[in-house]
Amino acid sequence: MEKWLKSLKDKTAAAKIKVRIRRMQEGNFGDVKPVGSGVSEMRIHCGKGYRVYFVNRNNEIVILLCGGDKDTQQTDIKIAKELANKWG
Repeated sequence: MEKWLKSLKDKTAAAKIKVRIRRMQEGNFGDVKPVGSGVSEMRIHCGKGYRVYFVNRNNEIVILLCGGDKDTQQTDIKIAKELANKWG
């Protein structure tokens, strides 16, 4: 997740994603929808339509799995589900 975030060329989008993650830490998840297998997608409305995939365990721990954009959405969801399954 961190590697993906650092690799973004759009630094404005990267900053907005970091703000959204901080808000998530405070309990404000914003624009989120489930994508299956316990994985949810947080949509960030800037740039290429970035997404952050995560699982919420026992309403206490959020595990960030991976990120991507609208163009790679289906592949990213598949990867996120595999990671969520791996980490049980």
